[in-house]
Amino acid sequence: MDNLSITGAKIYFTIPGINYPVTQTVVNAWIAMIFIVGVCIWLTRGMKTHATTRRQAVAEMAVQMAHRLVGGSMGEGWEEFTPFIAAILSMSVVSSLMGLTGAYSPTNDLNTFVAWALVVFVLITYHKIKTNGFVGYLKGFVQPIFVMLPMNIIGELAVPVSMALRHFANILSGYVIGLLMYAALGMVSESVLSWLPGALSSIPILQVGLPAVLNVYFSVFSGCVQPYIFCMLTMQFVASAASDE
Repeated sequence: MDNLSITGAKIYFTIPGINYPVTQTVVNAWIAMIFIVGVCIWLTRGMKTHATTRRQAVAEMAVQMAHRLVGGSMGEGWEEFTPFIAAILSMSVVSSLMGLTGAYSPTNDLNTFVAWALVVFVLITYHKIKTNGFVGYLKGFVQPIFVMLPMNIIGELAVPVSMALRHFANILSGYVIGLLMYAALGMVSESVLSWLPGALSSIPILQVGLPAVLNVYFSVFSGCVQPYIFCMLTMQFVASAASDE
């Protein structure tokens, strides 16, 4: 194991002189992917032409929902885009819900959303070049007049930045609100129960139960709604790039 070393909370794999850090985000992201693949294999095992099991019925329903989502947002001719959207959506939801188990959620790391946003940016650029040609793509930066070049470049780069920060900030806000509520309930508990004798006055009764419920609410709400918004923005940007003239 000469090519493996552990420093702090990171594991480094040495590949011809290069130390590549394997963080908690990377490890748990792989766990989430393995879980998703395992569920897909289990749902599609032994499939037949006509659904005869609940597993196959659930699998077909999930595929139909993904197709309807893409078709309704991007129109006809985008069927091949369905697996990508389904992968991003399922990965984001599973990663966010991992926090409910006490594990570190990959969606708590801004790097996760930056990576996804960069992939989307590449797709947007690809479809713009495919539609208008490389020269036409470059000409778009000087439209309607040449002096708009800096603003058009900033606008182009703002897409992945805004997508990454929007998703991350909304999930982070739920976590921060949960911490603030926990601290506030502790202060209220201390003030209201200060009249109790002895050690009873120091028991944070209001901090029991409610913060956990709020954590579940924010984790489930953000973990399901924010991935949906991210995917909707992805589909809109890519479809708009493909139809750009």
